[in-house]
Amino acid sequence: MLALFYMRVAKQHNITDKPNKRSSHDTPTIRGGGILFLTALLLFFLQNDFQYPYLLAGTLLVGGISFVDDLKPLSPLLRLPFQLIAIFFVLIQLDLWGIPWWAFAALWVLGVGFLNAYNFMDGINGITGLYSLSILAGFYFLNRQTGLVNEDLLLFLGISLGVFGFFNFRKKALFFAGDIGSISIAVVLFFLGILFAHQLEAPVILLMAVVYGTDSILTIFYRLLKKEKITAPHRYHIYQKLVDFHQISHLKVALGYAILQLLVNVLVCGAFRWGFWQQLALIFGVALFFVTSYVFVFFTIEKKFRTLTNHTIK
Repeated sequence: MLALFYMRVAKQHNITDKPNKRSSHDTPTIRGGGILFLTALLLFFLQNDFQYPYLLAGTLLVGGISFVDDLKPLSPLLRLPFQLIAIFFVLIQLDLWGIPWWAFAALWVLGVGFLNAYNFMDGINGITGLYSLSILAGFYFLNRQTGLVNEDLLLFLGISLGVFGFFNFRKKALFFAGDIGSISIAVVLFFLGILFAHQLEAPVILLMAVVYGTDSILTIFYRLLKKEKITAPHRYHIYQKLVDFHQISHLKVALGYAILQLLVNVLVCGAFRWGFWQQLALIFGVALFFVTSYVFVFFTIEKKFRTLTNHTIK
């Protein structure tokens, strides 16, 4: 019901994502459908004795400014203070005051970076919904073994992602998540990741976002090498190249990202009780595999593109 109501309001107020030369869609599409994720978090809060209030406050804060950004693009410098406050609230919720100040600061920076990386990856139909579900599924099975978080939080978010997917996981999406969606779900996933990693003393939990992480970080490095502004729109992500150059459908690419992450999650669920150094070895091995694979795929596509371009020019 909420999704249908939002679609009606968005149409009336022209809250749409209009395609441009850097877009992966070719028709104006309603944006801001990720308001479903915020609503799910609010409903969880109201029905579970107001649990995780700082998480809710931080997500509402950054989700609100992100929705404003969906309506009218804002400067990254204007959005940054809201993101910093939101992650600070998350760290308060996690009760991490006992850790060294430099570790607290590092998590603060990591959190803001995670929000923006997650937002950058939201570029084709289905990818944010499916990938978020794959991470959430990993936390669900971990939680079944450990009971670290209220299971309702995972279920409420999972249902909202499922409803969102009904409207988004299709050849012609009925609406997009928008910044409000990708940023809001990223806040909650960051909270879950740090909670499980800290409480279980399991750094291997970081692999729960290794697919997105590899694509985001290496794309940023590549753009820095090209001396480009990393906040400007671009078409360098692997998922964009697979869609644009190889003409693979949005849904197949999004499903591929989610399946890869699910496979890694299986490793995580089996390894979170390993010794510290064993976990680090697994992290190194998995990260090396994904980095190597990324570099191979990226430059293979680039080589084919240059070859095709040269033939066309001749």
